Amino acid sequence: MKLLDQERAPIYEALEKFKKMRVVPFDVPGHKRGRGNPELTALLGEKCVSMDVNSMKPLDNLCHPVSVIREAEELAAQAFGAAHAFLMVGGTTSAVQSMILSVAGRGDKIILPRNVHRSVMGAMVLCGAVPVYVNPECDERLGIPLGMKLSQVEKAIRENPDAKAVLVNNPTYYGICSDLRGIVALAHAHGMLCLADEAHGTHFYFGEGLPVSAMAAGADMAAVSMHKSGGSLTQSSLLLTGPAMQEGHVRQIINLTQTTSGSYLLLSSLDISRRNLALRGREAFGHVVELAEYARSEINAIGGYYAYARELINGDSIFDFDVTKLSVHTLDIGLAGIEVYDLLRDEYDIQIEFGDLGNILAYLSIGDRPREIERLVSALAEIRRRFARSKTGLMEHEYIDPVVAVSPQEAFYAQKESLPLTDTAGRVCSEFVMCYPPGIPILAPGERITREIIDYIRYAKEKGCSMTGPEDPAIERLNVLKGEG
Repeated sequence: MKLLDQERAPIYEALEKFKKMRVVPFDVPGHKRGRGNPELTALLGEKCVSMDVNSMKPLDNLCHPVSVIREAEELAAQAFGAAHAFLMVGGTTSAVQSMILSVAGRGDKIILPRNVHRSVMGAMVLCGAVPVYVNPECDERLGIPLGMKLSQVEKAIRENPDAKAVLVNNPTYYGICSDLRGIVALAHAHGMLCLADEAHGTHFYFGEGLPVSAMAAGADMAAVSMHKSGGSLTQSSLLLTGPAMQEGHVRQIINLTQTTSGSYLLLSSLDISRRNLALRGREAFGHVVELAEYARSEINAIGGYYAYARELINGDSIFDFDVTKLSVHTLDIGLAGIEVYDLLRDEYDIQIEFGDLGNILAYLSIGDRPREIERLVSALAEIRRRFARSKTGLMEHEYIDPVVAVSPQEAFYAQKESLPLTDTAGRVCSEFVMCYPPGIPILAPGERITREIIDYIRYAKEKGCSMTGPEDPAIERLNVLKGEG
């Protein structure tokens, strides 16, 4: 295979060339290079709005790329070790949903862990696929869901030989990785495809000493959030495919839901970020690992906190760990993760990625510097000194095994009724309930509501978790299947 020049950035180059042509715009967007919206131009800058242009022959078309977008996709595929790469402008949600819609239809089974992002369950609603859950074990101390055991995956495959695919988180939000190579081998041996949600694993393709990437492990598809650890603009993403997937079919699926007006700001950011990672990613992510390791040692020296990493590895449910993830357990200082999250923002002007009931995650990437790490460590030390208390009464577990009654699609579109949250025990939920981030559903359509789940939702609300999903924004009521219970 001919090696492509990773110093190229075809979309960016085409935009630069187009700008010099001084084309008169009688097309969309209507702001006409910013002239029609001076406040927007003042906010974003003239150069930015001048590059917010429409698809045209010199700039190619995302729905059917034949020139510069096509070249950018080929460069991305080679950089990531994929057979093909699709540039995505609807976020990794769009990439995940296209991945699932490419392999499953109504009634088809997909084997997956329950701690998946809401986009996975959204795809099930759209296509009518049926989830077969491999319920992850929970770490007793940390209260977080772990990876899928190989034996659990094998059992699910044996009990569901007609399943179309196995989906794996690589890694989880907390940095935990399953045995991806082993799962790929199992799936392929039984005629199934293997899909990876790599929203938090872009750096696996470029760093050294990190967990295996989906493409290197032989997975068939992977959804990769370039905008998270890869440095591109928010909402830009990649969908990678292996040789078993037909490019034309996947493109058709993507075009069912992805916009026909692809943003060239997002597309060029993917192009430039891919070039940056291909040329400098190894060095950049080596620096991120160093920062994370230093931060962990400093946070653990404070006392009370536990910044965890590779010492958790057990060769099975925690097969590997992403050491760039600065995940910190907070319950031993008597504070829920969401409380530390709020204190960092409100008292110290530090915005971290998320806080749940027992942990926080500070997301480190190629843009971080040592001075910010020092500020975070100092703030955490002060929070312990100022706010620490007894951990009595704190809820310790993040994960509750679901009871699936009907398929997500059937439940979502069924006749429903609205009930007060406290009256829904025993009923089947017809909507999503989740803390965001991380966006992993506490309840998904088709799952039976239990008293434990109700208590969890009420506790999370009391602690200040940002709850999303239901029609009722206050989450005082839930929609349940009508006449069922």
